[in-house]
Amino acid sequence: MRVVVAEDSAVLRAGLTLLLTTRGHEVAAAVGDGTALRAAVDEHRPDVAVVDVRMPPTHTDEGLRAAIDIRRDHPGVGVLVFSQYVETRSATLLLAEDSRGVGYLLKERVADVGDFLAALSRIAAGETVLDPEVVTRMMATGRRADALDTLTPREREVLVMMADGRSNGAIAEALFLSYGSVEKHVTHIFTKLGLPPSQSDHRRVLAVLRYLES
Repeated sequence: MRVVVAEDSAVLRAGLTLLLTTRGHEVAAAVGDGTALRAAVDEHRPDVAVVDVRMPPTHTDEGLRAAIDIRRDHPGVGVLVFSQYVETRSATLLLAEDSRGVGYLLKERVADVGDFLAALSRIAAGETVLDPEVVTRMMATGRRADALDTLTPREREVLVMMADGRSNGAIAEALFLSYGSVEKHVTHIFTKLGLPPSQSDHRRVLAVLRYLES
C-alpha cells in the first residue's frame, strides 16, 4: 500500500513510518498538520491516509476536517483516523456521505500491530473499520440530539436563554411569562433530556451543555 501519515507528534510519526515501511508498505509522505496532509494526498494519491484528529494550529479537529476534505476531493483514498480522541461531530460528517474506506481507531485500544495493519488494509480495500467506543460515543450524541428534538418551541426558547446565562426570573421577564411557568418549562426540559435530580450534577449546566453540543 501507498500510505500518507499525518501526525503532529514527531516521535509517533517516525514510529508509524518505520512500522509501515518494515512491513513492506510505501510511506509517500509523513506530515505534521492538516494543510500538509491535503497537499500530500493531492500529490501522491495514496491508497490510504492515517490521520490524527488534533493537529496544528489549534489542536482541535484539524485532522478530521482535513479527512473530510480528502474524502470529498479524493473519494478513492481510504482514511484511517487514528487518535486518542473521539470527536463525534466531525466523525459523523466524515461517515455521513459514504462510510466505505473509512476507519476510526483509538490509539490506546489498539493492542496488536497486526490488528492495526489488518484494519489499514481493510480500509484501503473499501471497508469500514470503527472502534466500538467510537460507535458508542456517536450513538450517545445522536440520542442527545433526538432528545432535543422533543422539546416544544417554547421549551427550546427557554433553553436558549439558559445557555445565555439568564436566570428563571430574567427568562420570565423576557418572554412575558410568570416565574412559575418558566419553572415548569425548565422542569420539562430536564425530564426530556434525561436529567434526574442529583446532588452531584448541576442539571442546568448539563442541559446547556447538551444544547451546545447539538
